[in-house]
Amino acid sequence: MIEDVEITDNEFLRQFELEIGDNMARIEYALQDRKIFLTKYEMPEDLEEQGFREIFIKAVFEEVKKRGISLVPTSPEVAGFMRKNRRKYKDLLPVGINI
Repeated sequence: MIEDVEITDNEFLRQFELEIGDNMARIEYALQDRKIFLTKYEMPEDLEEQGFREIFIKAVFEEVKKRGISLVPTSPEVAGFMRKNRRKYKDLLPVGINI
């Protein structure tokens, strides 16, 4: 099923990765204290057209939630997802940050 994707945290490159066939999507991040800044989003057009954008970002948000750290979406795509899903993920934002 398309919703059941597995993401990888490539700690060396500081990015979450999603591989589907020969395509790889990535969200680069920077860790600071107990916050993760999601700084850059890249997804091949093939995967975008298949609807993987929201699935990938949601999987990353769920991983961050599991880790118990705050999330700061600085990438426009990730910030857009946060705005759209504000109610579900507002608890991930650090105090004083509004999207």
